Amino acid sequence: MAKIYVASSWRNQYYTEVVEKLRAAGHDVYDFRNPPQGTVGFRWSDVDPNYMEWSVDQYREGMKSPRAKQQFANDIQALEWADTCVLVLPCGRSAHTEAGWLAGKGKRTIVYAL
Repeated sequence: MAKIYVASSWRNQYYTEVVEKLRAAGHDVYDFRNPPQGTVGFRWSDVDPNYMEWSVDQYREGMKSPRAKQQFANDIQALEWADTCVLVLPCGRSAHTEAGWLAGKGKRTIVYAL
């Protein structure tokens, strides 16, 4: 079975169902909303509730927060571990960047669009 990185958005209504169905089919699946380290998935609002109003400099500083660093470490470890990416649309830049990284590494990349 595959080791799958599911790339998508927190707002994607299909994400949880895709993760559950892949696991039910016997695949190992990384779920960024529930990383294996037992923490809750990362949201920028964990760093600052006003993150949507940040300047570029504030965003740069926010990336240095312990929560952001931990989630980035979780994600890169999972990206390296995975042999397959399922990009669940609709999603944004981060998920597309992750899928592009995996595809660039020669890993199977599947786009799930309804």
